[in-house]
Amino acid sequence: MTTRTWFIAVALVLVSWIGLQLGVMYFTDTAPGAVALFPSDGFIERLPADAAIVGIGNNWIAVSFDGSGLGRKLYEAGAWIVLPAGLPGCLSLS
Repeated sequence: MTTRTWFIAVALVLVSWIGLQLGVMYFTDTAPGAVALFPSDGFIERLPADAAIVGIGNNWIAVSFDGSGLGRKLYEAGAWIVLPAGLPGCLSLS
């Protein structure tokens, strides 16, 4: 394999992984929280009343929510990208 082929393969894996994460947030309620990347102006004011901000940075806001449809509500509030947060992953550490 050439270096170019490796770069293309790595790029495809990253794009697929991010796409899967975006799909998890939009179509399921599996994640107990989310990270909204690049929120628009007034994003915090448009959050659902039950949402709790658990972290904040220059270009992201971490939100926890007990209800359903968190991903869709964050997109409606003005987030550009919503990724899941708080999932245990594949490795169960008990």
